[in-house]
Amino acid sequence: MDIRIVNIAKDFGATGALRGVSLDIMSGELIALLGPSGSGKTTLLRIIAGLEIPKTGLVLFDNEDTTGVPVQHRRIGFVFQNYALFKHMNVFENIAYGLRVRRHGERKPPHTIARTVRDLLDLVQLPGIEERYPAQLSGGQRQRVALARALAVEPRVLLLDEPFGALDAKVRKDLRRWIRELHDRTGHTTIFVTHDQEEALELADRVAILNQGRLEQIGTADQVYDGPASAFVMSFVGDTSSLEVVVCNGCMTIAGEPLAADITGTAEGPAMLYLRPVDAVLSDSPRALAGTVISARRTPTGRRLQIKLSAGNGIVELEADAAKIVKSGDAVGVRILRGCIFAKQ
Repeated sequence: MDIRIVNIAKDFGATGALRGVSLDIMSGELIALLGPSGSGKTTLLRIIAGLEIPKTGLVLFDNEDTTGVPVQHRRIGFVFQNYALFKHMNVFENIAYGLRVRRHGERKPPHTIARTVRDLLDLVQLPGIEERYPAQLSGGQRQRVALARALAVEPRVLLLDEPFGALDAKVRKDLRRWIRELHDRTGHTTIFVTHDQEEALELADRVAILNQGRLEQIGTADQVYDGPASAFVMSFVGDTSSLEVVVCNGCMTIAGEPLAADITGTAEGPAMLYLRPVDAVLSDSPRALAGTVISARRTPTGRRLQIKLSAGNGIVELEADAAKIVKSGDAVGVRILRGCIFAKQ
């Protein structure tokens, strides 16, 4: 099912939670709403679900205006961060609940409900746990049961609000890989909220990045990582360093020293140069910028160094080879290979 979000605005008192957000989501797409706390991503998800009413704007399901349609009539599957399972019900009763509370004419017979619950437990790879209660399940198992319950009502769209937030790192990794595989099998239009950029980039077909109630950018993982539309996107998605520079007639300087690098973006005058750790290297070249190592730590792929530059006193973070023994206080040279530049605000 296609979803169109048209110029959605929402206030909570004097606080603008959403400020004219528009977004098109294609049928069968897996979309991540990514942003820091307070960016408006959960508010937008709740408006799509019908749990919140926007101040202005439209929510369209397959070009049908559903902005004022109550949540119970939208056929939405909603999975919360804290699972929201009924503690006094076993797994079978939790999954069957949405089927049993349907209006009389839409309610399925008991044997059909039982078969549906068994099929869903097979789908989420938890067969045979019908009689267990939520307290007897691990966090990952509870989240799978919550997902099975959401799927039981045959939703037109599946909404996940920080679905992995309460899980430890290993379970999160395993479960999000499984969610992607499940999505590919079922083909539901799916929207999930996260503040974890790695999660969004790994899972989603496209990532919608929100900041202070506005949509900064939407695109594939490659598009938002390699072609950020704003300084916020560049600094929020991936590890970055930033340096104050000056651009004059296409030439860039840092504290008066010329800086030659492969730069994307356009700016004139005072600007900020953003770098990924792979965008700079240690160098003995005479054209390298002098600096001092302020921290060096081992990583799975090498050594992550923080280097304070002598010119401008900016700090660059870069990845060095593990064989390169560098310690705090060492004088080094840094060559900047590439970066992304935005006008200084």
